[in-house]
Amino acid sequence: MCKLLVVLLFFVSVLAADNSKPNIVIIMADDVGYSDIGSFGGEIKTPHLDSLADNGLRFTNFYSENMCWVSRACMLTGSYHKASLQNKGIHPAAVTLPELLKTKGYKTFLTGKWHLESKRFPSPLDRGFDHFYGTPGGAASFFAPYNLTRDRKIINEEYDDPDYYFTDAISDNAAKWIKETDKDTPVFINVAYTAAHWPLHAFDEDIEKYKGKYAMGWDKIREQRLKRMKAIGIVDETVELSPRHEKVKAWEETPNKEWEQRRMEVYAAQLTVMDEGIGRMIQALKDSGRFENTLIFFTIDNGGCHVEFDKDRKGSFLPKQTRDGKPMTPGNLPGVMPGPENTYQSYGYGWANMSNTPYRYFKQYGFEGGIRTPMIAHWPAAIKAKGKLVKSPTHLVDLMPSIMDIVGVELPEKSFEKSSMPQDGSSVKQTLLEPEKIRTATPLFFDHAKGRALRLGDWKIVLSKEKVASKDWQLYNLTQDPVEVNDLAKTNPEKLQQLINEWQRLSQLMNKKQAM
Repeated sequence: MCKLLVVLLFFVSVLAADNSKPNIVIIMADDVGYSDIGSFGGEIKTPHLDSLADNGLRFTNFYSENMCWVSRACMLTGSYHKASLQNKGIHPAAVTLPELLKTKGYKTFLTGKWHLESKRFPSPLDRGFDHFYGTPGGAASFFAPYNLTRDRKIINEEYDDPDYYFTDAISDNAAKWIKETDKDTPVFINVAYTAAHWPLHAFDEDIEKYKGKYAMGWDKIREQRLKRMKAIGIVDETVELSPRHEKVKAWEETPNKEWEQRRMEVYAAQLTVMDEGIGRMIQALKDSGRFENTLIFFTIDNGGCHVEFDKDRKGSFLPKQTRDGKPMTPGNLPGVMPGPENTYQSYGYGWANMSNTPYRYFKQYGFEGGIRTPMIAHWPAAIKAKGKLVKSPTHLVDLMPSIMDIVGVELPEKSFEKSSMPQDGSSVKQTLLEPEKIRTATPLFFDHAKGRALRLGDWKIVLSKEKVASKDWQLYNLTQDPVEVNDLAKTNPEKLQQLINEWQRLSQLMNKKQAM
Protein backbone atom coordinates (compact mmCIF):
# COMPACT_ATOMS: atom_id res chain seq x y z
CA MET A 1 0.00 0.00 0.00
CA CYS A 2 2.82 2.34 0.93
CA LYS A 3 4.67 1.55 -2.31
CA LEU A 4 1.48 2.18 -4.31
CA LEU A 5 1.07 5.56 -2.64
CA VAL A 6 4.67 6.47 -3.47
CA VAL A 7 4.12 5.51 -7.13
CA LEU A 8 0.91 7.54 -7.31
CA LEU A 9 2.60 10.57 -5.74
CA PHE A 10 5.45 10.21 -8.24
CA PHE A 11 3.07 10.29 -11.23
CA VAL A 12 1.17 13.22 -9.75
CA SER A 13 4.44 15.14 -9.36
CA VAL A 14 5.46 14.31 -12.93
CA LEU A 15 2.14 15.60 -14.29
CA ALA A 16 2.43 18.74 -12.18
CA ALA A 17 5.96 19.34 -13.47
CA ASP A 18 4.84 18.86 -17.06
CA ASN A 19 1.95 21.28 -16.69
CA SER A 20 4.20 23.90 -15.11
CA LYS A 21 6.00 24.27 -18.45
CA PRO A 22 3.39 23.91 -21.16
CA ASN A 23 4.29 24.68 -24.74
CA ILE A 24 2.70 28.01 -25.63
CA VAL A 25 1.38 29.09 -29.03
CA ILE A 26 -0.19 32.51 -29.51
CA ILE A 27 -1.88 32.83 -32.91
CA MET A 28 -2.94 36.29 -34.03
CA ALA A 29 -4.89 36.97 -37.22
CA ASP A 30 -4.81 40.43 -38.80
CA ASP A 31 -7.76 42.77 -39.45
CA VAL A 32 -10.44 40.09 -39.05
CA GLY A 33 -13.96 40.80 -37.80
CA TYR A 34 -15.64 39.51 -34.64
CA SER A 35 -18.07 37.22 -36.49
CA ASP A 36 -15.88 35.91 -39.32
CA ILE A 37 -14.67 32.54 -38.01
CA GLY A 38 -17.11 29.65 -37.74
CA SER A 39 -17.07 29.26 -33.96
CA PHE A 40 -18.13 32.91 -33.58
CA GLY A 41 -20.98 32.73 -36.10
CA GLY A 42 -19.31 33.10 -39.49
CA GLU A 43 -19.92 31.08 -42.65
CA ILE A 44 -16.19 31.07 -43.50
CA LYS A 45 -14.72 27.57 -43.26
CA THR A 46 -12.39 27.43 -40.24
CA PRO A 47 -12.74 23.82 -38.99
CA HIS A 48 -9.44 23.68 -37.10
CA LEU A 49 -10.14 26.87 -35.15
CA ASP A 50 -13.67 25.62 -34.54
CA SER A 51 -12.26 22.37 -33.12
CA LEU A 52 -10.02 24.33 -30.75
CA ALA A 53 -13.10 26.29 -29.63
CA ASP A 54 -15.23 23.16 -29.19
CA ASN A 55 -12.54 21.55 -27.04
CA GLY A 56 -11.44 24.69 -25.25
CA LEU A 57 -12.91 28.05 -24.24
CA ARG A 58 -14.31 30.99 -26.18
CA PHE A 59 -13.93 34.42 -24.62
CA THR A 60 -16.85 36.49 -25.90
CA ASN A 61 -15.93 39.75 -24.12
CA PHE A 62 -12.29 39.88 -25.20
CA TYR A 63 -10.58 43.07 -26.37
CA SER A 64 -7.56 44.01 -28.44
CA GLU A 65 -6.27 47.48 -29.20
CA ASN A 66 -7.70 49.18 -32.29
CA MET A 67 -4.71 48.79 -34.65
CA CYS A 68 -2.00 46.32 -35.61
CA TRP A 69 1.30 47.20 -33.94
CA VAL A 70 -0.21 48.61 -30.76
CA SER A 71 -1.99 45.30 -30.12
CA ARG A 72 1.25 43.38 -30.65
CA ALA A 73 3.10 45.58 -28.19
CA CYS A 74 0.57 45.14 -25.40
CA MET A 75 0.27 41.38 -26.05
CA LEU A 76 4.04 40.87 -25.74
CA THR A 77 4.46 43.08 -22.66
CA GLY A 78 1.24 42.95 -20.63
CA SER A 79 1.16 46.76 -20.72
CA TYR A 80 -1.08 49.05 -22.75
CA HIS A 81 0.64 50.32 -25.86
CA LYS A 82 0.59 53.93 -24.68
CA ALA A 83 3.28 52.91 -22.18
CA SER A 84 4.93 49.90 -23.80
CA LEU A 85 5.68 51.52 -27.17
CA GLN A 86 8.54 53.93 -27.78
CA ASN A 87 9.52 55.15 -31.27
CA LYS A 88 7.30 52.43 -32.81
CA GLY A 89 9.24 49.69 -31.02
CA ILE A 90 8.84 48.07 -27.61
CA HIS A 91 9.93 50.36 -24.77
CA PRO A 92 13.27 49.26 -23.27
CA ALA A 93 11.71 49.25 -19.79
CA ALA A 94 9.00 46.79 -20.90
CA VAL A 95 10.04 43.17 -20.44
CA THR A 96 8.74 40.92 -23.21
CA LEU A 97 7.14 37.52 -22.91
CA PRO A 98 9.86 35.68 -24.88
CA GLU A 99 12.56 37.34 -22.76
CA LEU A 100 10.93 35.95 -19.63
CA LEU A 101 10.22 32.49 -21.03
CA LYS A 102 13.83 32.04 -22.08
CA THR A 103 14.78 32.24 -18.38
CA LYS A 104 12.64 29.12 -17.90
CA GLY A 105 14.33 27.15 -20.65
CA TYR A 106 11.91 27.88 -23.50
CA LYS A 107 12.92 28.09 -27.15
CA THR A 108 11.18 31.13 -28.60
CA PHE A 109 10.01 31.70 -32.16
CA LEU A 110 8.15 34.36 -34.15
CA THR A 111 6.71 33.58 -37.55
CA GLY A 112 4.83 36.17 -39.61
CA LYS A 113 4.49 39.87 -38.90
CA TRP A 114 6.77 41.72 -36.45
CA HIS A 115 5.62 45.33 -37.02
CA LEU A 116 7.56 46.57 -33.97
CA GLU A 117 10.75 47.52 -35.79
CA SER A 118 12.63 50.45 -34.24
CA LYS A 119 16.12 51.89 -34.60
CA ARG A 120 17.23 50.42 -31.30
CA PHE A 121 15.41 47.09 -31.64
CA PRO A 122 15.04 46.38 -35.38
CA SER A 123 14.62 42.63 -35.04
CA PRO A 124 12.48 40.30 -32.90
CA LEU A 125 15.80 38.70 -31.96
CA ASP A 126 16.58 41.91 -30.05
CA ARG A 127 13.55 41.33 -27.81
CA GLY A 128 13.79 37.69 -26.80
CA PHE A 129 13.01 35.57 -29.84
CA ASP A 130 15.54 32.90 -30.79
CA HIS A 131 14.36 32.67 -34.38
CA PHE A 132 12.25 34.76 -36.75
CA TYR A 133 10.68 34.12 -40.14
CA GLY A 134 8.55 36.85 -41.66
CA THR A 135 8.37 40.56 -42.39
CA PRO A 136 9.73 43.30 -40.10
CA GLY A 137 6.95 45.69 -41.17
CA GLY A 138 3.17 45.50 -41.43
CA ALA A 139 1.25 44.86 -44.65
CA ALA A 140 2.85 42.96 -47.52
CA SER A 141 2.08 41.11 -50.71
CA PHE A 142 1.12 37.51 -50.00
CA PHE A 143 3.07 36.34 -53.07
CA ALA A 144 6.20 38.50 -52.65
CA PRO A 145 6.29 40.03 -49.14
CA TYR A 146 8.57 43.04 -48.74
CA ASN A 147 11.87 42.33 -46.94
CA LEU A 148 11.12 38.69 -46.19
CA THR A 149 13.54 37.81 -43.40
CA ARG A 150 14.91 34.74 -41.66
CA ASP A 151 16.48 35.71 -38.33
CA ARG A 152 18.42 38.82 -39.47
CA LYS A 153 18.92 37.94 -43.13
CA ILE A 154 16.68 39.12 -45.99
CA ILE A 155 15.72 36.10 -48.10
CA ASN A 156 13.58 37.51 -50.90
CA GLU A 157 14.78 34.72 -53.19
CA GLU A 158 12.55 32.28 -51.26
CA TYR A 159 9.40 33.53 -52.94
CA ASP A 160 10.77 32.89 -56.42
CA ASP A 161 8.87 29.61 -56.08
CA PRO A 162 5.62 30.16 -58.09
CA ASP A 163 3.68 28.27 -55.39
CA TYR A 164 4.91 30.55 -52.61
CA TYR A 165 2.17 32.02 -50.43
CA PHE A 166 3.05 33.93 -47.25
CA THR A 167 0.28 32.49 -45.09
CA ASP A 168 1.38 28.94 -45.91
CA ALA A 169 5.01 29.82 -45.22
CA ILE A 170 4.10 31.30 -41.82
CA SER A 171 2.27 28.10 -40.86
CA ASP A 172 4.89 25.73 -42.24
CA ASN A 173 7.76 27.44 -40.43
CA ALA A 174 5.88 27.11 -37.14
CA ALA A 175 5.25 23.41 -37.82
CA LYS A 176 8.91 22.93 -38.77
CA TRP A 177 10.14 24.48 -35.52
CA ILE A 178 7.78 22.28 -33.53
CA LYS A 179 9.12 19.16 -35.24
CA GLU A 180 12.78 20.13 -35.00
CA THR A 181 12.89 21.24 -31.35
CA ASP A 182 13.76 18.54 -28.83
CA LYS A 183 10.48 17.28 -27.36
CA ASP A 184 11.75 17.83 -23.80
CA THR A 185 12.36 21.52 -24.52
CA PRO A 186 9.26 23.72 -24.10
CA VAL A 187 8.52 26.08 -26.98
CA PHE A 188 6.86 29.46 -27.27
CA ILE A 189 5.69 30.34 -30.79
CA ASN A 190 4.04 33.60 -31.74
CA VAL A 191 2.25 32.92 -35.04
CA ALA A 192 1.51 36.39 -36.42
CA TYR A 193 -0.49 36.05 -39.64
CA THR A 194 -1.00 38.89 -42.09
CA ALA A 195 -4.28 37.28 -43.19
CA ALA A 196 -6.70 38.84 -43.83
CA HIS A 197 -5.10 42.31 -43.94
CA TRP A 198 -5.08 43.86 -47.42
CA PRO A 199 -4.03 43.12 -50.14
CA LEU A 200 -6.69 40.64 -51.23
CA HIS A 201 -4.41 37.88 -52.51
CA ALA A 202 -5.20 34.17 -52.91
CA PHE A 203 -4.80 31.36 -55.41
CA ASP A 204 -7.69 30.72 -57.81
CA GLU A 205 -8.42 27.25 -56.39
CA ASP A 206 -8.90 28.71 -52.90
CA ILE A 207 -11.11 31.56 -54.13
CA GLU A 208 -13.22 29.10 -56.13
CA LYS A 209 -14.41 27.44 -52.88
CA TYR A 210 -16.42 30.60 -52.16
CA LYS A 211 -17.73 31.25 -55.66
CA GLY A 212 -21.27 32.64 -55.34
CA LYS A 213 -21.24 32.39 -51.54
CA TYR A 214 -21.75 36.13 -51.14
CA ALA A 215 -24.21 36.79 -53.94
CA MET A 216 -26.96 37.57 -51.41
CA GLY A 217 -24.92 40.54 -50.14
CA TRP A 218 -23.86 41.91 -46.81
CA ASP A 219 -27.31 42.76 -45.41
CA LYS A 220 -28.66 39.19 -45.50
CA ILE A 221 -25.37 37.69 -44.37
CA ARG A 222 -25.32 40.03 -41.35
CA GLU A 223 -28.76 38.70 -40.44
CA GLN A 224 -27.66 35.08 -40.88
CA ARG A 225 -24.55 35.60 -38.79
CA LEU A 226 -26.47 37.21 -35.94
CA LYS A 227 -28.90 34.29 -35.94
CA ARG A 228 -26.04 31.80 -35.65
CA MET A 229 -24.32 33.88 -32.97
CA LYS A 230 -27.47 33.78 -30.89
CA ALA A 231 -27.88 30.03 -31.42
CA ILE A 232 -24.38 29.26 -30.11
CA GLY A 233 -24.51 31.85 -27.33
CA ILE A 234 -21.90 34.29 -28.60
CA VAL A 235 -24.42 37.11 -28.12
CA ASP A 236 -27.63 37.30 -26.12
CA GLU A 237 -31.00 36.52 -27.71
CA THR A 238 -32.07 40.14 -27.26
CA VAL A 239 -29.23 41.62 -29.35
CA GLU A 240 -30.22 43.41 -32.54
CA LEU A 241 -28.00 44.44 -35.44
CA SER A 242 -26.44 47.87 -35.25
CA PRO A 243 -27.54 50.18 -38.08
CA ARG A 244 -25.71 49.72 -41.36
CA HIS A 245 -22.80 52.17 -41.45
CA GLU A 246 -23.64 55.44 -43.17
CA LYS A 247 -21.04 54.83 -45.89
CA VAL A 248 -22.53 51.43 -46.76
CA LYS A 249 -25.42 51.23 -49.20
CA ALA A 250 -28.14 48.62 -49.01
CA TRP A 251 -27.00 45.63 -51.06
CA GLU A 252 -29.85 46.10 -53.53
CA GLU A 253 -28.58 49.61 -54.27
CA THR A 254 -24.89 48.66 -54.50
CA PRO A 255 -23.29 48.80 -57.97
CA ASN A 256 -20.61 46.41 -59.27
CA LYS A 257 -22.04 43.42 -57.40
CA GLU A 258 -19.85 40.86 -59.14
CA TRP A 259 -16.71 42.76 -58.11
CA GLU A 260 -18.03 43.27 -54.58
CA GLN A 261 -18.68 39.53 -54.24
CA ARG A 262 -15.20 38.76 -55.48
CA ARG A 263 -13.67 40.96 -52.76
CA MET A 264 -15.34 38.91 -50.04
CA GLU A 265 -14.60 35.62 -51.79
CA VAL A 266 -10.86 36.38 -51.70
CA TYR A 267 -11.05 37.54 -48.07
CA ALA A 268 -12.79 34.31 -47.05
CA ALA A 269 -10.23 32.25 -48.98
CA GLN A 270 -7.42 33.98 -47.08
CA LEU A 271 -8.93 32.91 -43.76
CA THR A 272 -9.53 29.33 -44.83
CA VAL A 273 -5.91 28.99 -45.98
CA MET A 274 -4.85 30.35 -42.58
CA ASP A 275 -7.03 27.77 -40.85
CA GLU A 276 -5.57 24.96 -42.95
CA GLY A 277 -2.10 26.06 -41.82
CA ILE A 278 -3.26 26.03 -38.19
CA GLY A 279 -4.33 22.45 -38.83
CA ARG A 280 -0.78 21.58 -39.93
CA MET A 281 0.62 23.14 -36.76
CA ILE A 282 -1.82 21.14 -34.64
CA GLN A 283 -0.75 17.97 -36.41
CA ALA A 284 2.92 18.80 -35.76
CA LEU A 285 2.11 19.24 -32.05
CA LYS A 286 0.38 15.86 -32.03
CA ASP A 287 3.14 14.09 -33.96
CA SER A 288 5.76 15.43 -31.54
CA GLY A 289 3.75 14.45 -28.45
CA ARG A 290 3.27 18.08 -27.37
CA PHE A 291 -0.41 18.66 -28.11
CA GLU A 292 -1.91 17.70 -24.74
CA ASN A 293 0.35 20.07 -22.86
CA THR A 294 0.25 22.99 -25.28
CA LEU A 295 -1.62 26.15 -24.34
CA ILE A 296 -2.95 27.74 -27.53
CA PHE A 297 -4.42 31.21 -27.63
CA PHE A 298 -6.05 32.49 -30.82
CA THR A 299 -7.15 36.07 -31.26
CA ILE A 300 -7.08 39.06 -33.65
CA ASP A 301 -5.25 42.39 -33.44
CA ASN A 302 -8.36 44.55 -34.06
CA GLY A 303 -11.72 44.53 -35.79
CA GLY A 304 -12.37 44.32 -39.53
CA CYS A 305 -10.77 47.08 -41.59
CA HIS A 306 -12.98 49.44 -43.63
CA VAL A 307 -10.16 51.17 -45.53
CA GLU A 308 -10.73 51.50 -49.27
CA PHE A 309 -7.37 51.05 -51.01
CA ASP A 310 -6.71 54.05 -53.24
CA LYS A 311 -5.04 53.59 -56.63
CA ASP A 312 -2.55 56.39 -55.82
CA ARG A 313 -1.45 55.02 -52.46
CA LYS A 314 2.28 54.37 -52.19
CA GLY A 315 4.48 52.48 -49.75
CA SER A 316 7.28 49.94 -49.42
CA PHE A 317 4.59 47.29 -48.91
CA LEU A 318 3.41 47.74 -52.53
CA PRO A 319 5.69 46.04 -55.12
CA LYS A 320 6.41 47.94 -58.32
CA GLN A 321 5.86 44.80 -60.38
CA THR A 322 5.13 41.11 -60.00
CA ARG A 323 7.83 38.48 -59.67
CA ASP A 324 7.68 37.80 -63.40
CA GLY A 325 7.86 41.50 -64.33
CA LYS A 326 4.20 42.32 -64.93
CA PRO A 327 3.00 45.83 -63.93
CA MET A 328 0.91 46.19 -60.78
CA THR A 329 -2.65 47.52 -60.91
CA PRO A 330 -3.27 48.73 -57.34
CA GLY A 331 -6.48 50.24 -56.03
CA ASN A 332 -10.10 49.23 -55.47
CA LEU A 333 -10.98 49.38 -59.16
CA PRO A 334 -14.31 47.66 -59.95
CA GLY A 335 -13.03 46.68 -63.40
CA VAL A 336 -10.15 44.71 -61.85
CA MET A 337 -10.97 41.47 -60.01
CA PRO A 338 -8.83 41.05 -56.85
CA GLY A 339 -6.84 37.95 -56.01
CA PRO A 340 -3.92 37.74 -58.47
CA GLU A 341 -0.43 38.97 -57.62
CA ASN A 342 -0.66 42.04 -59.87
CA THR A 343 -3.66 43.42 -57.91
CA TYR A 344 -3.61 45.22 -54.56
CA GLN A 345 -7.07 45.81 -53.07
CA SER A 346 -9.07 45.78 -49.83
CA TYR A 347 -12.61 44.62 -49.03
CA GLY A 348 -13.92 48.02 -47.89
CA TYR A 349 -16.73 49.42 -45.76
CA GLY A 350 -19.54 47.07 -46.68
CA TRP A 351 -17.82 43.78 -45.93
CA ALA A 352 -15.98 45.16 -42.88
CA ASN A 353 -19.37 46.24 -41.51
CA MET A 354 -20.51 42.65 -42.00
CA SER A 355 -17.32 41.17 -40.51
CA ASN A 356 -17.91 43.07 -37.27
CA THR A 357 -21.52 41.82 -36.88
CA PRO A 358 -23.38 42.90 -34.81
CA TYR A 359 -21.18 45.80 -33.72
CA ARG A 360 -20.55 49.32 -34.98
CA TYR A 361 -17.52 50.76 -36.73
CA PHE A 362 -14.12 49.27 -37.52
CA LYS A 363 -10.39 49.11 -36.91
CA GLN A 364 -8.98 52.46 -35.67
CA TYR A 365 -12.10 53.25 -33.58
CA GLY A 366 -12.97 52.73 -29.92
CA PHE A 367 -16.42 51.32 -30.65
CA GLU A 368 -16.93 47.58 -30.20
CA GLY A 369 -16.45 46.88 -33.90
CA GLY A 370 -12.89 48.19 -33.66
CA ILE A 371 -11.71 46.56 -30.44
CA ARG A 372 -13.85 43.54 -29.50
CA THR A 373 -12.24 40.40 -30.91
CA PRO A 374 -12.72 36.63 -30.63
CA MET A 375 -10.40 34.74 -28.29
CA ILE A 376 -10.01 30.97 -28.06
CA ALA A 377 -8.01 29.19 -25.35
CA HIS A 378 -7.17 25.50 -25.76
CA TRP A 379 -5.07 23.38 -23.35
CA PRO A 380 -6.15 19.72 -23.03
CA ALA A 381 -3.94 19.05 -19.99
CA ALA A 382 -5.63 21.75 -17.91
CA ILE A 383 -8.85 23.05 -19.47
CA LYS A 384 -11.55 20.56 -18.59
CA ALA A 385 -14.67 22.63 -19.36
CA LYS A 386 -14.79 21.94 -23.08
CA GLY A 387 -16.74 24.29 -25.32
CA LYS A 388 -17.64 26.77 -22.59
CA LEU A 389 -18.12 30.48 -23.18
CA VAL A 390 -16.25 32.95 -20.97
CA LYS A 391 -18.17 36.19 -20.55
CA SER A 392 -15.75 38.05 -18.25
CA PRO A 393 -14.28 41.15 -19.93
CA THR A 394 -10.64 40.41 -20.76
CA HIS A 395 -7.90 42.14 -22.75
CA LEU A 396 -4.73 41.29 -24.66
CA VAL A 397 -2.71 42.75 -21.77
CA ASP A 398 -3.94 39.80 -19.67
CA LEU A 399 -2.25 37.11 -21.79
CA MET A 400 1.33 37.67 -20.65
CA PRO A 401 0.47 37.83 -16.90
CA SER A 402 -1.57 34.63 -17.36
CA ILE A 403 1.35 32.80 -18.95
CA MET A 404 3.70 34.11 -16.26
CA ASP A 405 1.30 32.79 -13.61
CA ILE A 406 1.10 29.38 -15.29
CA VAL A 407 4.85 29.04 -15.85
CA GLY A 408 5.83 30.57 -12.51
CA VAL A 409 8.01 33.50 -13.52
CA GLU A 410 8.07 37.11 -12.35
CA LEU A 411 9.29 40.36 -13.86
CA PRO A 412 12.98 41.06 -13.18
CA GLU A 413 14.01 44.26 -11.47
CA LYS A 414 15.68 45.61 -14.60
CA SER A 415 15.01 45.65 -18.34
CA PHE A 416 18.11 46.78 -20.17
CA GLU A 417 19.32 49.83 -18.22
CA LYS A 418 15.88 50.71 -16.80
CA SER A 419 13.63 49.54 -13.97
CA SER A 420 11.10 47.06 -15.34
CA MET A 421 7.81 48.57 -16.38
CA PRO A 422 4.88 47.31 -14.25
CA GLN A 423 2.16 45.50 -16.16
CA ASP A 424 -1.44 46.60 -16.66
CA GLY A 425 -2.94 43.15 -17.20
CA SER A 426 -3.82 40.41 -14.74
CA SER A 427 -3.81 36.63 -14.90
CA VAL A 428 -6.75 34.64 -16.26
CA LYS A 429 -5.26 31.31 -15.17
CA GLN A 430 -8.13 30.70 -12.75
CA THR A 431 -10.62 31.53 -15.50
CA LEU A 432 -9.06 28.84 -17.70
CA LEU A 433 -9.60 26.33 -14.90
CA GLU A 434 -13.01 27.64 -13.75
CA PRO A 435 -14.55 29.55 -16.68
CA GLU A 436 -17.96 29.94 -15.06
CA LYS A 437 -16.56 32.28 -12.41
CA ILE A 438 -16.87 35.96 -13.33
CA ARG A 439 -13.67 37.94 -12.84
CA THR A 440 -13.69 41.09 -10.75
CA ALA A 441 -14.26 43.99 -13.12
CA THR A 442 -11.16 46.06 -13.85
CA PRO A 443 -11.02 49.07 -16.19
CA LEU A 444 -9.99 48.40 -19.80
CA PHE A 445 -8.25 51.41 -21.35
CA PHE A 446 -8.06 52.50 -25.02
CA ASP A 447 -6.40 55.52 -26.64
CA HIS A 448 -5.13 55.31 -30.20
CA ALA A 449 -5.83 56.45 -33.75
CA LYS A 450 -9.46 57.60 -34.09
CA GLY A 451 -10.74 56.23 -30.79
CA ARG A 452 -10.58 56.60 -27.04
CA ALA A 453 -12.58 54.34 -24.74
CA LEU A 454 -12.81 52.80 -21.30
CA ARG A 455 -14.84 49.81 -20.20
CA LEU A 456 -15.58 49.13 -16.54
CA GLY A 457 -17.99 46.29 -15.89
CA ASP A 458 -21.18 46.87 -17.87
CA TRP A 459 -20.34 50.50 -18.60
CA LYS A 460 -18.28 52.00 -21.38
CA ILE A 461 -17.35 55.47 -22.59
CA VAL A 462 -16.23 56.19 -26.17
CA LEU A 463 -14.84 59.30 -27.82
CA SER A 464 -14.22 59.48 -31.55
CA LYS A 465 -11.27 61.62 -32.63
CA GLU A 466 -12.44 61.66 -36.24
CA LYS A 467 -13.11 65.19 -37.51
CA VAL A 468 -16.63 64.46 -38.74
CA ALA A 469 -17.69 62.80 -35.49
CA SER A 470 -18.71 64.17 -32.13
CA LYS A 471 -15.95 65.49 -29.87
CA ASP A 472 -17.95 64.56 -26.76
CA TRP A 473 -17.65 61.38 -24.74
CA GLN A 474 -20.50 58.93 -25.26
CA LEU A 475 -21.76 56.56 -22.55
CA TYR A 476 -23.21 53.08 -23.05
CA ASN A 477 -24.43 50.23 -20.87
CA LEU A 478 -23.13 47.21 -22.78
CA THR A 479 -25.41 44.73 -21.03
CA GLN A 480 -28.52 46.63 -22.12
CA ASP A 481 -27.06 48.03 -25.35
CA PRO A 482 -24.09 45.96 -26.62
CA VAL A 483 -24.16 47.54 -30.10
CA GLU A 484 -23.81 51.09 -28.71
CA VAL A 485 -26.80 52.90 -30.23
CA ASN A 486 -28.32 54.46 -27.08
CA ASP A 487 -25.99 57.16 -25.73
CA LEU A 488 -26.69 57.71 -22.01
CA ALA A 489 -24.25 60.59 -21.50
CA LYS A 490 -26.95 63.22 -20.95
CA THR A 491 -29.22 61.08 -18.79
CA ASN A 492 -26.47 59.63 -16.56
CA PRO A 493 -23.88 62.40 -16.11
CA GLU A 494 -22.52 61.03 -12.81
CA LYS A 495 -21.60 57.66 -14.34
CA LEU A 496 -20.16 59.45 -17.36
CA GLN A 497 -17.91 61.61 -15.18
CA GLN A 498 -16.82 58.62 -13.09
CA LEU A 499 -15.57 56.82 -16.19
CA ILE A 500 -13.98 59.95 -17.67
CA ASN A 501 -12.08 60.45 -14.40
CA GLU A 502 -10.89 56.85 -14.54
CA TRP A 503 -9.79 57.21 -18.18
CA GLN A 504 -7.84 60.36 -17.28
CA ARG A 505 -6.22 58.63 -14.29
CA LEU A 506 -5.06 55.74 -16.45
CA SER A 507 -3.90 58.06 -19.21
CA GLN A 508 -1.71 59.94 -16.73
CA LEU A 509 -0.39 56.62 -15.41
CA MET A 510 0.54 55.57 -18.95
CA ASN A 511 2.38 58.87 -19.45
CA LYS A 512 4.42 58.29 -16.29
CA LYS A 513 5.31 54.76 -17.37
CA GLN A 514 6.25 55.99 -20.85
CA ALA A 515 8.68 58.47 -19.23
CA MET A 516 10.60 55.69 -17.43
